[in-house]
Amino acid sequence: MQNAQVPDPGTQGVVSAGVHPQPQESRPPHQAPATRRTVMGNVALAAKITHVPSMYLSELPGPRHGFRQAAIDGHIEIGRRCRELNVDTIVVFDTHWLVNANYHVNCAAQFEGLYTSNELPHFISNMDYAFPGNPELGRLLAEECNRLGVETMAHDATTLAPEYGTLVPMRYMNTDRHFKVISVSALCTSHYLNDSARLGWAMRQAVEKHYDGNVAFLASGSLSHRFAQNGQAPEFATKVWSPFLETLDHRVVQMWKDGEWEDFCAMLPEYAVKGHGEGFMHDTAMLLGALGWSKYDGKAEVVTPYFGSSGTGQINAIFPVTPQDGSAIPAAQASNPGGNPTGSRL
Repeated sequence: MQNAQVPDPGTQGVVSAGVHPQPQESRPPHQAPATRRTVMGNVALAAKITHVPSMYLSELPGPRHGFRQAAIDGHIEIGRRCRELNVDTIVVFDTHWLVNANYHVNCAAQFEGLYTSNELPHFISNMDYAFPGNPELGRLLAEECNRLGVETMAHDATTLAPEYGTLVPMRYMNTDRHFKVISVSALCTSHYLNDSARLGWAMRQAVEKHYDGNVAFLASGSLSHRFAQNGQAPEFATKVWSPFLETLDHRVVQMWKDGEWEDFCAMLPEYAVKGHGEGFMHDTAMLLGALGWSKYDGKAEVVTPYFGSSGTGQINAIFPVTPQDGSAIPAAQASNPGGNPTGSRL
């Protein structure tokens, strides 16, 4: 993926599609319109997290009781750090929210219900959830993405429920409903990783320029994501599908710990394909975009060591947020008709 200087947002030609306009407040004729304050918010924490449904299964009586405690403890620790950093809203890049066009932000005012996984209903069945949303921030995120040329829609008045890439982490990080939650579509079937990286950067800009609060960004998805063949799932309950994928994942984790971001960002499209990356690794591109992409200069802190689950490779890792100028962020791709190769969606 080619890097480019971030252009002036005013030059972008994409409108704020799907963002509901806010009603104009009435004011006396002599009163000037309020101006939007700048440089208010803060991205306080960023992390790549697991959401394996066996975490919920681990709570229940039976042969798997307690076997995902390390992953659960990692989520609890991330939630603790968010509280320590005065985070008010958690934004989840959810690789279980499948979309075929555009990017989408689920920012309803409240989420509550019972959830059963359509993929693994014998793992997650009638799991209750409840937490507040943040419509204001959701709209700001979408508006800034559109300003930077990544067509994004905010859904603040919707019956759309979050997927378990959001629900499982919130079960352990947000049991007391302390945090507001926003879910972002990250199982992107027809999208470019360049645009996902740019979306992440745009969302950071929205927080830092236009939001009065502290926000955490979580990339909710695995590393390699090659499920065990049907009939072999029990055998691979705590294993990775192949030595190749496990070795590849371990090398990637080491790159993260060593801060080899230029090399990792360059190999991400190929890793997403050959490593069976979950959601084509769009959550990871979003997270790295928010962190500055290939010029990110932090090193990952592993909170839950790498582990296998039903053939997939999983981890909880925190990425320190460092000052960035956005100079390495890829240019918008889908909104640039001259820059869209037809051979690969990535």
